[in-house]
Parts: sequence; C-alpha cells; structure tokens
Amino acid sequence: MKIQIINGPNLNLLGVREPGIYGSDSFDSFLPKLRAQFPDAEIDYYQSNIEGELIDKMQKVGFSYDGIVLNAGAYTHTSVALHDCIRAIKSPVIEVHISNVHQREEFRHHSFISAACKGVICGFGLNSYTLAVEAITSQKD
Repeated sequence: MKIQIINGPNLNLLGVREPGIYGSDSFDSFLPKLRAQFPDAEIDYYQSNIEGELIDKMQKVGFSYDGIVLNAGAYTHTSVALHDCIRAIKSPVIEVHISNVHQREEFRHHSFISAACKGVICGFGLNSYTLAVEAITSQKD
C-alpha cells in the first residue's frame, strides 16, 4: 500500500510556527512515528509552499497511490485549482487540518477542496494525519 502525505504552505514551520495552535513537534519528528504505526504501508512525504507544485505532486501520484493525505494549509480556503486536481485524479484524497478550523477565524470555515475529497479530519493535532492514514488503510482490507 502506498500513501502520499502532502503538506502545503507554512507547514514546513511546524514546531516553531504558533505552537499554541499547531503544537511544538515538527513534522520531521512526527513522520517516523507515523510510519512505525503503519509498517505495511509505504508513506511518502512532500511539502511545498507553492500551489502549482502541490498540484504537480498530486497529478504525479494520483493514479498509482492508494491514497493521499492533504493538508493544503491556507490554499484550502482559496484554491479552485486544488479542487479541480483532486477531482481529476483517481486516488482518494483525505483533507486534514491540525487545528479545528471551525474554531478559528471565519475565513477558515470554508474549504474549496472538501467537496472533492473522500473525507475531512480536523482538530486532532498531528494525530489528524494518523486518523487519515488509518482511514485509507482500512479501505483496503
């Protein structure tokens, strides 16, 4: 089983960016723990601050991977292009957010990508990724 995790803008700063919202762990320190929880899955990771690079990555893996876990960051609330890409590929995409976006600023309450995704998980810190990988792996039993 192959799963691609894709993180969008500013998520390379996890661990230092607003720790009261995003926690104090970096994604690099979290990823080995996540991989250890799912030893039968190959979990690849990609991060970019550039919208087009996120689209390129989804198009590259979106026809051969078993699932994509996408935290599009702020692009969640602005990107019709990401929505269209998710609709165009075959791999199921699960939208994740570390914080509960519905408890935050009003502009974060709307997602342009949710309607194209298989599901949405938010508010569980980095464990949101664990829940998304679990959802993908459970679909392949």
